[in-house]
Amino acid sequence: MDKVMSSVLFSREPLPGSRGDPGFDGRVVLYPSNRNLKDYLSWRQADCHINNLYNTVFWTLVQKSGLTTIQAEDRLKGTLAGDKNEILFSEFDINYNNEPAVHRKGTTLIWEKRDETVTKQKSLANDEKKEVLVTRSRKSVQSYVCDIIGEQFWEQHPDVLEDDDC
Repeated sequence: MDKVMSSVLFSREPLPGSRGDPGFDGRVVLYPSNRNLKDYLSWRQADCHINNLYNTVFWTLVQKSGLTTIQAEDRLKGTLAGDKNEILFSEFDINYNNEPAVHRKGTTLIWEKRDETVTKQKSLANDEKKEVLVTRSRKSVQSYVCDIIGEQFWEQHPDVLEDDDC
């Protein structure tokens, strides 16, 4: 299912063969170490890229060349990433590297602590009210469209991983 999600969600028009609203494939996976988790997430991001490249070429062949979905699938059988990039560039003047990162990398969601400052009314002893600023930390889900395969993401977000000396 993840193969077509970005194409379906970000298409300006209904894609041929699409049925109803898009859905999501979600999982909960427990890994024994941070290294195993990072390897798995790196693989998922690489898989997102591979799937999106295929779908970008596939739907471009269908929508701009007029191929049927079966013809587009046959055209792409046995192709490598370089072949797909070449089809996009030479036939449609599309440089895949210039496609939005959200399509190429996917979206990473993480819990992050954020300070939140609000104004509260405090009641004083003489029935007067005074406005005071209150700051508290809350966790909220933040989304990132970035490379999680390299170390930079993990260095910028060390709280994502537990300390297991990996």
